[in-house]
Amino acid sequence: MQSLLAGEWTPEQVSEFALQYSYYSRNFPRVLGAAVAAVMPEDDWWVPLVDNLWDEGGRGNPKAYHSKLYHSFLITAAPHVSTNEKYVPDYPVSPATVGAVDTFISFLRSATPLEAMASIGLGSELFAGKVMGLIGEGLSHDRYNQDRKLNLTFWKVHADHHEPRHYQLCKDVLVRFTSQEDLQTIYRAGAYITRSEARFYQGLMDRMKSFV
Repeated sequence: MQSLLAGEWTPEQVSEFALQYSYYSRNFPRVLGAAVAAVMPEDDWWVPLVDNLWDEGGRGNPKAYHSKLYHSFLITAAPHVSTNEKYVPDYPVSPATVGAVDTFISFLRSATPLEAMASIGLGSELFAGKVMGLIGEGLSHDRYNQDRKLNLTFWKVHADHHEPRHYQLCKDVLVRFTSQEDLQTIYRAGAYITRSEARFYQGLMDRMKSFV
């Protein structure tokens, strides 16, 4: 992250990051769907997750679909790579990116309701706003916007609006569980996904070292 913020990435590295993150972004609705399936069929459990999923769908506004918002970034970061009508780039996906999505969904398939909510709330949303805000800040560096201006709406919307609300909705459920056993369950689930997310970003950085 420090190298991004310092303007040290090459144009090729910016493109590679954008192309790889594209897969993670367009698969996140699947993660949320798996979480909905894992929690209790009660409004206070599934509504916070569906609210998150509804944001992915632009809250009913096709212009605000997250797939479309990300595409507006992707075509400015990697204009040399074509995408199909579903905004999927014609580009190979790295094992680190596939692994991050598969790990999340596999965890949720066997998760208890509390583990599922903790994995989304603590494992992902607690850090997502900060991380996505830093990515947006880094990509706004003058060096990355000399030849063409990057469209950073996707990153700014998540950091400023969506992620703080998503975390709070999950937190409102999790704070009801105060026993030592429940707190340990929440911690373990959140930590498991946080470590997976960290491996994802580290895997991207390792891959990007060859794009100089």
